[in-house]
Amino acid sequence: MQLEKGQLYHIYNQGNNHRKIFFKRDNYLFFLKKVKTYISPYADIVAWCLMPNHFHFMVYIREVEISVESDKLTQQSDKMTPSDLITTNKKRTFNNSIAIMLRSYTRAINKQENASGSLFKAHTKAECINCHKGITPSFIMQDAVTKINYQNSEKQYPQVCFNYIHNNPVKAGLVRNAIDWEFSSAKDYAGIRNGKLINKDVALEYIDKLSE
Repeated sequence: MQLEKGQLYHIYNQGNNHRKIFFKRDNYLFFLKKVKTYISPYADIVAWCLMPNHFHFMVYIREVEISVESDKLTQQSDKMTPSDLITTNKKRTFNNSIAIMLRSYTRAINKQENASGSLFKAHTKAECINCHKGITPSFIMQDAVTKINYQNSEKQYPQVCFNYIHNNPVKAGLVRNAIDWEFSSAKDYAGIRNGKLINKDVALEYIDKLSE
Protein backbone atom coordinates (compact mmCIF):
# COMPACT_ATOMS: atom_id res chain seq x y z
CA MET A 1 0.00 0.00 0.00
CA GLN A 2 1.24 3.49 -0.84
CA LEU A 3 0.30 5.70 2.09
CA GLU A 4 0.84 9.40 2.68
CA LYS A 5 0.89 11.19 6.00
CA GLY A 6 -1.97 13.64 6.50
CA GLN A 7 -4.44 11.92 4.15
CA LEU A 8 -7.66 9.95 4.54
CA TYR A 9 -7.70 6.33 3.38
CA HIS A 10 -10.22 3.55 2.93
CA ILE A 11 -8.41 0.37 3.99
CA TYR A 12 -9.99 -3.03 3.40
CA ASN A 13 -9.35 -6.72 2.90
CA GLN A 14 -11.41 -9.90 2.71
CA GLY A 15 -11.18 -13.59 3.38
CA ASN A 16 -9.13 -15.65 0.97
CA ASN A 17 -11.52 -17.00 -1.68
CA HIS A 18 -14.25 -14.94 0.02
CA ARG A 19 -14.24 -17.26 3.03
CA LYS A 20 -15.28 -16.18 6.52
CA ILE A 21 -12.74 -14.44 8.74
CA PHE A 22 -15.00 -14.10 11.79
CA PHE A 23 -16.69 -17.21 13.12
CA LYS A 24 -18.12 -16.02 16.44
CA ARG A 25 -18.54 -12.83 18.44
CA ASP A 26 -15.28 -13.28 20.32
CA ASN A 27 -13.40 -13.25 17.00
CA TYR A 28 -14.69 -9.76 16.20
CA LEU A 29 -13.73 -8.48 19.65
CA PHE A 30 -10.29 -10.11 19.43
CA PHE A 31 -9.67 -8.49 16.06
CA LEU A 32 -10.67 -5.06 17.38
CA LYS A 33 -8.11 -5.38 20.17
CA LYS A 34 -5.47 -6.00 17.55
CA VAL A 35 -6.67 -2.98 15.58
CA LYS A 36 -6.09 -0.81 18.63
CA THR A 37 -2.58 -2.22 19.00
CA TYR A 38 -1.47 -2.20 15.37
CA ILE A 39 -3.44 0.58 13.65
CA SER A 40 -4.20 3.23 16.29
CA PRO A 41 -0.52 4.23 16.83
CA TYR A 42 -0.36 5.29 13.16
CA ALA A 43 -3.81 6.60 12.37
CA ASP A 44 -7.03 8.07 13.67
CA ILE A 45 -9.92 5.77 12.84
CA VAL A 46 -12.86 7.70 11.41
CA ALA A 47 -15.16 4.77 10.60
CA TRP A 48 -14.98 0.99 10.65
CA CYS A 49 -17.04 -2.09 9.92
CA LEU A 50 -16.25 -5.77 10.37
CA MET A 51 -18.24 -8.14 8.18
CA PRO A 52 -18.26 -11.96 8.35
CA ASN A 53 -15.80 -12.25 5.44
CA HIS A 54 -14.18 -8.79 5.16
CA PHE A 55 -13.40 -5.53 6.93
CA HIS A 56 -13.39 -1.78 6.21
CA PHE A 57 -11.57 1.07 7.92
CA MET A 58 -11.58 4.77 7.12
CA VAL A 59 -8.49 6.29 8.67
CA TYR A 60 -6.56 9.55 8.82
CA ILE A 61 -2.84 8.80 8.62
CA ARG A 62 -0.75 10.55 11.30
CA GLU A 63 2.44 8.57 10.74
CA VAL A 64 3.56 6.08 8.10
CA GLU A 65 6.49 4.88 10.24
CA ILE A 66 7.10 4.85 13.99
CA SER A 67 9.68 3.53 16.45
CA VAL A 68 8.70 0.41 18.35
CA GLU A 69 10.46 -1.24 21.25
CA SER A 70 11.87 -4.69 20.77
CA ASP A 71 13.53 -7.02 23.29
CA LYS A 72 16.37 -9.23 22.19
CA LEU A 73 18.88 -11.53 23.86
CA THR A 74 22.37 -10.28 24.55
CA GLN A 75 23.62 -13.87 24.63
CA GLN A 76 22.35 -17.36 24.00
CA SER A 77 21.42 -19.08 27.24
CA ASP A 78 19.20 -21.92 28.35
CA LYS A 79 18.54 -20.05 31.59
CA MET A 80 17.53 -16.61 30.45
CA THR A 81 17.39 -13.84 33.05
CA PRO A 82 16.15 -10.24 32.73
CA SER A 83 19.78 -9.11 32.43
CA ASP A 84 20.07 -11.12 29.21
CA LEU A 85 17.51 -8.86 27.54
CA ILE A 86 18.10 -5.42 26.09
CA THR A 87 15.40 -3.12 24.76
CA THR A 88 16.03 -1.54 21.37
CA ASN A 89 14.02 0.77 19.16
CA LYS A 90 13.43 -0.05 15.53
CA LYS A 91 11.31 1.47 12.80
CA ARG A 92 8.08 -0.19 11.73
CA THR A 93 5.93 1.04 8.87
CA PHE A 94 2.14 1.17 8.93
CA ASN A 95 2.12 -1.40 6.13
CA ASN A 96 4.23 -3.79 8.18
CA SER A 97 2.10 -3.26 11.24
CA ILE A 98 -1.08 -4.20 9.38
CA ALA A 99 0.64 -7.29 7.94
CA ILE A 100 1.75 -8.34 11.45
CA MET A 101 -1.80 -7.82 12.73
CA LEU A 102 -3.33 -10.01 10.04
CA ARG A 103 -0.72 -12.76 10.45
CA SER A 104 -1.24 -12.80 14.20
CA TYR A 105 -5.01 -12.97 13.83
CA THR A 106 -4.70 -15.70 11.20
CA ARG A 107 -2.61 -17.87 13.52
CA ALA A 108 -5.23 -17.59 16.27
CA ILE A 109 -8.15 -18.39 13.95
CA ASN A 110 -6.36 -21.31 12.30
CA LYS A 111 -5.74 -22.74 15.75
CA GLN A 112 -9.39 -22.20 16.68
CA GLU A 113 -10.72 -23.76 13.48
CA ASN A 114 -8.03 -26.45 13.22
CA ALA A 115 -7.10 -25.01 9.83
CA SER A 116 -4.00 -23.82 8.01
CA GLY A 117 -3.00 -21.45 5.24
CA SER A 118 -3.90 -17.87 4.43
CA LEU A 119 -7.02 -16.43 6.00
CA PHE A 120 -6.91 -13.09 4.15
CA LYS A 121 -6.20 -12.10 0.57
CA ALA A 122 -2.53 -11.45 -0.03
CA HIS A 123 -2.76 -7.68 -0.43
CA THR A 124 -4.66 -5.30 1.82
CA LYS A 125 -6.08 -2.43 -0.26
CA ALA A 126 -5.84 1.27 0.57
CA GLU A 127 -7.56 4.01 -1.44
CA CYS A 128 -6.84 7.65 -0.74
CA ILE A 129 -10.18 9.39 -0.33
CA ASN A 130 -9.05 13.00 -0.45
CA CYS A 131 -5.90 12.83 -2.60
CA HIS A 132 -5.91 14.91 -5.79
CA LYS A 133 -5.14 12.09 -8.20
CA GLY A 134 -8.26 12.04 -10.34
CA ILE A 135 -9.03 8.42 -9.48
CA THR A 136 -12.55 7.51 -8.46
CA PRO A 137 -12.44 5.23 -5.38
CA SER A 138 -13.93 1.79 -5.92
CA PHE A 139 -16.62 2.25 -3.29
CA ILE A 140 -18.14 4.86 -5.60
CA MET A 141 -18.14 2.42 -8.52
CA GLN A 142 -19.75 -0.30 -6.41
CA ASP A 143 -22.72 1.84 -5.43
CA ALA A 144 -24.88 2.53 -8.49
CA VAL A 145 -27.22 4.85 -6.58
CA THR A 146 -24.50 7.09 -5.16
CA LYS A 147 -24.85 10.74 -6.17
CA ILE A 148 -21.63 12.71 -5.93
CA ASN A 149 -20.47 16.18 -6.86
CA TYR A 150 -17.23 15.53 -8.69
CA GLN A 151 -16.41 19.25 -8.59
CA ASN A 152 -16.05 19.01 -4.82
CA SER A 153 -14.67 15.48 -4.45
CA GLU A 154 -12.40 16.37 -1.53
CA LYS A 155 -15.51 16.92 0.59
CA GLN A 156 -17.85 14.47 -1.10
CA TYR A 157 -15.69 11.33 -1.17
CA PRO A 158 -15.18 11.16 2.63
CA GLN A 159 -18.92 11.45 3.24
CA VAL A 160 -19.77 8.77 0.68
CA CYS A 161 -17.09 6.42 2.01
CA PHE A 162 -18.30 7.01 5.58
CA ASN A 163 -21.86 6.08 4.59
CA TYR A 164 -20.71 3.18 2.41
CA ILE A 165 -18.77 1.57 5.27
CA HIS A 166 -21.65 1.82 7.73
CA ASN A 167 -24.24 0.57 5.22
CA ASN A 168 -22.33 -2.62 4.36
CA PRO A 169 -24.34 -4.83 6.77
CA VAL A 170 -27.62 -3.43 5.40
CA LYS A 171 -26.64 -4.13 1.80
CA ALA A 172 -25.59 -7.64 2.79
CA GLY A 173 -29.00 -8.26 4.35
CA LEU A 174 -27.58 -8.84 7.82
CA VAL A 175 -29.62 -6.07 9.46
CA ARG A 176 -32.34 -3.63 8.49
CA ASN A 177 -30.59 -0.53 9.82
CA ALA A 178 -26.86 0.25 10.05
CA ILE A 179 -27.12 0.92 13.79
CA ASP A 180 -28.37 -2.64 14.35
CA TRP A 181 -24.99 -4.13 13.39
CA GLU A 182 -22.79 -4.49 16.46
CA PHE A 183 -19.47 -4.57 14.67
CA SER A 184 -19.23 -1.10 13.15
CA SER A 185 -18.86 2.49 14.32
CA ALA A 186 -22.45 3.34 13.29
CA LYS A 187 -23.66 2.75 16.86
CA ASP A 188 -21.03 5.15 18.21
CA TYR A 189 -22.02 7.97 15.88
CA ALA A 190 -25.70 7.38 16.67
CA GLY A 191 -24.96 7.79 20.39
CA ILE A 192 -26.05 4.25 21.20
CA ARG A 193 -22.55 3.24 22.29
CA ASN A 194 -19.52 5.23 23.42
CA GLY A 195 -16.81 3.39 21.51
CA LYS A 196 -13.21 4.47 22.08
CA LEU A 197 -11.79 3.26 18.76
CA ILE A 198 -12.94 6.18 16.61
CA ASN A 199 -11.81 9.81 16.73
CA LYS A 200 -14.93 11.94 16.33
CA ASP A 201 -12.95 15.19 16.32
CA VAL A 202 -11.14 14.11 13.15
CA ALA A 203 -14.41 12.90 11.65
CA LEU A 204 -15.97 16.34 12.15
CA GLU A 205 -13.27 17.88 9.96
CA TYR A 206 -14.20 15.74 6.96
CA ILE A 207 -17.73 14.44 7.42
CA ASP A 208 -20.78 16.71 7.20
CA LYS A 209 -23.32 14.17 8.41
CA LEU A 210 -22.07 11.82 11.14
CA SER A 211 -25.26 9.83 11.59
CA GLU A 212 -28.21 8.82 9.45
